[in-house]
Amino acid sequence: QEAKELREFCERTDMYVESIVRLPKNEFDVSRFTAEIQVAADCGALAARTTVIPGRRYEQFQTLEGFRNAESEARRALELAAPIVEKSRMPLAVENHKDQRIDERIQLFEHIGSEFVGACLDTGNSFALLDGAYEPIEVLAPYAFSVHLKDQALQGYSKGFLLGDIPLGQGSFDLKRMVKLILKHKPQARFSLELITRDPLQVPCLTEGYFDTLPAVTARDLARTMRFVHDHAVDRQQHVSSLPLGQQVQLEGANVNASLNYAGDVLKI
Repeated sequence: QEAKELREFCERTDMYVESIVRLPKNEFDVSRFTAEIQVAADCGALAARTTVIPGRRYEQFQTLEGFRNAESEARRALELAAPIVEKSRMPLAVENHKDQRIDERIQLFEHIGSEFVGACLDTGNSFALLDGAYEPIEVLAPYAFSVHLKDQALQGYSKGFLLGDIPLGQGSFDLKRMVKLILKHKPQARFSLELITRDPLQVPCLTEGYFDTLPAVTARDLARTMRFVHDHAVDRQQHVSSLPLGQQVQLEGANVNASLNYAGDVLKI
């Protein structure tokens, strides 16, 4: 009943639902995943968003072997999930979550080979794996069932660069270019704001440890990234953790409102 009410509310108000699901761990977990997909369908969800590998690759894993094992588990989870979403015709949107580089993610999609398994396209995450600012958008857009639109404030630091969530239009990325690229492939795309009011993330791409799980990254990739950081650095980052809780809440509200205004007034979405 609740799912039906949510669906009807969204239809009345021109809103939409995207569910978040957890992939099946093994054959014994398939029934749980099937139930989650059914709830998403009952709600009228446009897609079910998920991730396949936990954490940020350069923080979560110390060895390439550990990462490859996680990749194998991710592949098996999607193999189990694909028949279920195909039967329900529920698009499964896998987020580029600072886990696989774009070529690895496309190989995974091609291995699964399902029209119902595609991307939750996050417009900022892949920069942390030195994939470029706009290149991931161009490659993932044809696969996109869902979009996480974000801006990022870039600054260099001694071990690499800082990647800070910032209100739309106040960061380092050309959001008009990103939106145009996505709409070229997906004219009906709905854009979900992802904005986490937090301290900037550290991406230590000038340290040896960063590359332990990223052996295919080239010097050209690193140079392109650091040149982009240099050319598009912001004057300030939002440092949140030192603020009193009340100010953190106030800042988050201001960030969200500024982003929504920019999306409507400037991006026209």
